[in-house]
Amino acid sequence: MSNLAKVHKAINLGQGFPNFDTSDELKNLVASYMHEGYNQYAPMPGQLKLRETISQKIHSLYSQNIDPQFEITITAGATQALYTSITALVNHRDEVIIFEPAYDSYKPTVEINGGKVVPIQLQAPYFNIPWEELKSNINPKTKLIIINSPHNPTGQTLSKDDLEELQKIVLEHNLYLLSDEVYEHLIYDGHIHESVLKYPELYKRSIITYSFGKTFHNTGWKLGYAVAPKYLTEQLRNIHQWNVFSVNSFAQMGVADYLANPESYDQLNEFYQQKRDVFNEHMTGSSLKALPSKGTYFQLYDYSSMSDMDDITFAEWLTKEHKIATIPISPFYSIKPDFKIVRVCFAKTEDVLIKAASVLSAI
Repeated sequence: MSNLAKVHKAINLGQGFPNFDTSDELKNLVASYMHEGYNQYAPMPGQLKLRETISQKIHSLYSQNIDPQFEITITAGATQALYTSITALVNHRDEVIIFEPAYDSYKPTVEINGGKVVPIQLQAPYFNIPWEELKSNINPKTKLIIINSPHNPTGQTLSKDDLEELQKIVLEHNLYLLSDEVYEHLIYDGHIHESVLKYPELYKRSIITYSFGKTFHNTGWKLGYAVAPKYLTEQLRNIHQWNVFSVNSFAQMGVADYLANPESYDQLNEFYQQKRDVFNEHMTGSSLKALPSKGTYFQLYDYSSMSDMDDITFAEWLTKEHKIATIPISPFYSIKPDFKIVRVCFAKTEDVLIKAASVLSAI
């Protein structure tokens, strides 16, 4: 869709990246470490300074003590953290439960490692977990459950009750949990992020992945991390050592300094909620109807009152004919769903959001 947007010179509300730059302060910090000579290999697990800063952040947010030496690994973005985690856990014929719509790297990574994906559809329109269906799909081959909260592409979040129910299931069946929490700071309307890190017994069976690119508006830097108990971190690093080994030194050092100030992330919810609200306010005259977005920088829109086209055809038509690029939701599913929804990314400057909303409202 981004390529199609370029060809047709469309406003790109599709692929999930901001159209504004990262902090000048952060860029200057990173550049200063480059000039200081941090241009050779970092330690395999990541710069200790950054891991210590992450540990302090986790303690301040979730009141948990995470060992920076043995429980935190710096990765080349969250997708590499996900790949490495799945590779560490999944063997041939293991079954992995994912909830659809699902981020597109989960399924192929499981399959590359010889595992079998068991997809369970979240219940529209609020995209809740169907607990009985989940339980009925657990069998002796089930190895791993993958969750994502705040959730891409729906913008929904898991509650305290959800995490407690997951904890019961994981412990009862001796499973592992992979929690994709890259949007942990992008959560709105007074809701609180329920991290797996807040549940010590669940954490003992979990790997949690994060992205600085999502937090600091620099997705091109490809810098993330994974948090896991020591015994799982050891398995994860066995893979990390041979597919990446280490991540660029100077960016890690600069991010460590920047992350030490909580103001670098603790107002992101307000920043992005304002963008969501501005876009929705200017979309009130549109035939596209917004579904609730509690987190991430995505919002789903139902276009059923506008068109009978399938979502891929509709998204292509919208890009070609009206110069607005969105993302169809059906590619996030194994079996195409029977509803008409597209995803919009509102991580854009206000002028772009208002212009796009004006075009969409006039259709």
